[in-house]
Amino acid sequence: MKQHVHRTIEPKQLSKRLISALFLLLLITVGSSASPTHWRKRVREPCKKLVLYFHDIIYNGHNAKNATSAIVGAPSWGNKTILAGQNHFGDVVVFDDPITLDNNLHSPPVGRAQGFYIYDKKEIFTSWLAFSFVFNSTQHKGSINFAGADPLMNKTRDISVIGGTGDFFMTRGVATLSTDAFEGEVYFRLRVDMNLYECW
Repeated sequence: MKQHVHRTIEPKQLSKRLISALFLLLLITVGSSASPTHWRKRVREPCKKLVLYFHDIIYNGHNAKNATSAIVGAPSWGNKTILAGQNHFGDVVVFDDPITLDNNLHSPPVGRAQGFYIYDKKEIFTSWLAFSFVFNSTQHKGSINFAGADPLMNKTRDISVIGGTGDFFMTRGVATLSTDAFEGEVYFRLRVDMNLYECW
């Protein structure tokens, strides 16, 4: 006749097994309640997209009637009718440029690009921008504000959309700039692709 041997589990072993079982139960609960999409970063879609062009005609000493921008600050070796040196370091330019829906300078403007840019590096051709698109069309009212570094030698450059008024009240987003035309140091045209992520 076989004898049944009763093994007793020590309290230490029992508590270890109990803790392991509870931990396993916790892992199963957390794993089943969290779907895989919950852990992925949410990709935000823009609430509004706009493409506009602004046209900058730099004052060169002879075109005061047509100029839409002017050098208002220059280093001691520069002057206010010719951009300073190879990379224009130290020049501050204020502008009031027409904004159009297409790349034609003579198209009806939908507003003005108003602000300034500073050429801020000696070694490379780059600037820092701060400006607003001020709208005066039937399609849009209000303004959009921009700021950021503009490394001009790059094909596309991103700057921040930092606010707005009217139809663009408190908007936020990213504007991608690309130089659409460049005629020496007299005229350039920028294409501005805006992706707005906060729209009220």
